Amino acid sequence: MSANTRLYVKKLTLSAMFLALGLVLPLLTGQLHSLGNMLLPMHLPVLLCGLICGWQYGGLVGFILPMLRFSIFGMPRMPLAIPMAFELAAYGLIVGSLFALSKSKSVWAVYRSLIAAMVGGRIVWAVGRVILAGVSNVPFGWQVFLTAGFVEAVPGILLQLVLIPVIMVALTRAGLVPLTARDAVAHKV
Repeated sequence: MSANTRLYVKKLTLSAMFLALGLVLPLLTGQLHSLGNMLLPMHLPVLLCGLICGWQYGGLVGFILPMLRFSIFGMPRMPLAIPMAFELAAYGLIVGSLFALSKSKSVWAVYRSLIAAMVGGRIVWAVGRVILAGVSNVPFGWQVFLTAGFVEAVPGILLQLVLIPVIMVALTRAGLVPLTARDAVAHKV
């Protein structure tokens, strides 16, 4: 098996694992809508997939995840799963692209990529919700955008900003991801 084939199989396998995590993690919130909105459990595996496997895999896992979760568990409900699919795809695409373009694969590059993905994904979600509001009776405005996209999501945003860099450093120490060794050692877990 060639090195390219091994890398492809590795990324495909990891993407499947991140997809499975995205299906299971929301079950930890007990299917409580408000707790899920606060902790954003589907975002974690999508962001990690984008960072570890690349933008293509992160984007695809992000797009598939809400639709697959809806078809299996009935959550997130339709039609709200549609803008969420584009939002999560944007997270995977943006975080993976920016991290890949970073000159240094450092914790700071992870933070920059995460923050940009969080902002970009929320903008994509808002555009999707505006379009959805135009074709359905699902209201959406600035107050809903700010409340649902940022205020209610603060615990999940903080969780992502703490947990994802810690996971990346731990995986670097295990020799599984490409953070620069000097940076990973400087940021002890």
